[in-house]
Amino acid sequence: MTKEVMVTISGLHMDEEDGETIEMVHIGAYYERSGTHYIVYEEQLEGIRESVRNRIKIKGNRMEIQKRGPVSVDLVFEEQKHQSSTYAIPFGSFLMDTYTTKVEVHMEEERLEASAAYELHVNGVRCAKCDVQVLVQSKDTFCL
Repeated sequence: MTKEVMVTISGLHMDEEDGETIEMVHIGAYYERSGTHYIVYEEQLEGIRESVRNRIKIKGNRMEIQKRGPVSVDLVFEEQKHQSSTYAIPFGSFLMDTYTTKVEVHMEEERLEASAAYELHVNGVRCAKCDVQVLVQSKDTFCL
């Protein structure tokens, strides 16, 4: 895959009553080292000047998402594992726990797809069942 890529991140959050899907597309960079795939990109949040630097690291059936800047968090998705992290935003921070039920990764020549299904708890309270999908495509072959 080329270094310059389009990164599509979609997330579905299902609470007790309904679900909400969010999708974002960013220009980013892709590289691979020793069997580990790295995707880096920046995102601009509404109302915040400084951009958030994101790094997604995928190896086998493990996906890590790291955010740095005005939003800071380290998320690790690995099947049948719990993970706790502090999610820091400009207005404060909260404890986030995830329990990952499924991780899938598919790699093709010019395309990488990864997804994780997990339960989300915030400050000890179960909030939602979630699904995050990452699609990385060469910029030259990008299509929605």
